[in-house]
Amino acid sequence: MAINIQHNSANVIKIEYMTIGIIGAGKMARAFARQLVSTGYKVMMCNSRGPHSLNSIVTALGANVQAATTEEVARAKIVILAVHWNQLPQALSNLPPWEGRIVVDATNPNFSLEDVNNFVYTGEKTSSELVAELVPGARLVKAFNTLCYKVLEKYPEHEHGKRVVFISGNDRYAKREFSEVVKRIGFAPVDLGNLANGGRMQQFGGPLGSLNLLHL
Repeated sequence: MAINIQHNSANVIKIEYMTIGIIGAGKMARAFARQLVSTGYKVMMCNSRGPHSLNSIVTALGANVQAATTEEVARAKIVILAVHWNQLPQALSNLPPWEGRIVVDATNPNFSLEDVNNFVYTGEKTSSELVAELVPGARLVKAFNTLCYKVLEKYPEHEHGKRVVFISGNDRYAKREFSEVVKRIGFAPVDLGNLANGGRMQQFGGPLGSLNLLHL
């Protein structure tokens, strides 16, 4: 569940949304944080330099965003990966056991939507299958890699419909749970299947890898 409903002594209902972790603090990570806090979620963010280096960023993002260590962020129920591809091994090393928590892979293999000249061929496996090997025990969901940060930050909805977010993963319950988050922040999730097939369609070089679609 994304929310926790509590009754206090005055019998006033209090609704608390889950805290979502974001590994990364760049443009994509900040765009995620803005969308999440605007719809009631709390966010923990981290980077490689430590929580103290994020003071100005979390202040700008608001009271529901907290700077934390990578280990603390990794303990969130849902953790979004928003770092560059070549930073993933270091960012995901020496973390506590994942124990079935959901990890959302929003990365592309050494590729940003602003720079198409830095792509890494991943061989027979999809990029997210390789990322899944870095987070053993997690339930990996591929999502948001086809949208640039400007779209994620400002335009979840359009006058003609909601922007599509492709989702792939091997655990249907993880996809279902994260799809609720996607819908809450204003996007339209489209399930493409497992990481091997759906992930290949949405990763860079696949037929859906660079599409920005609306769900009417």
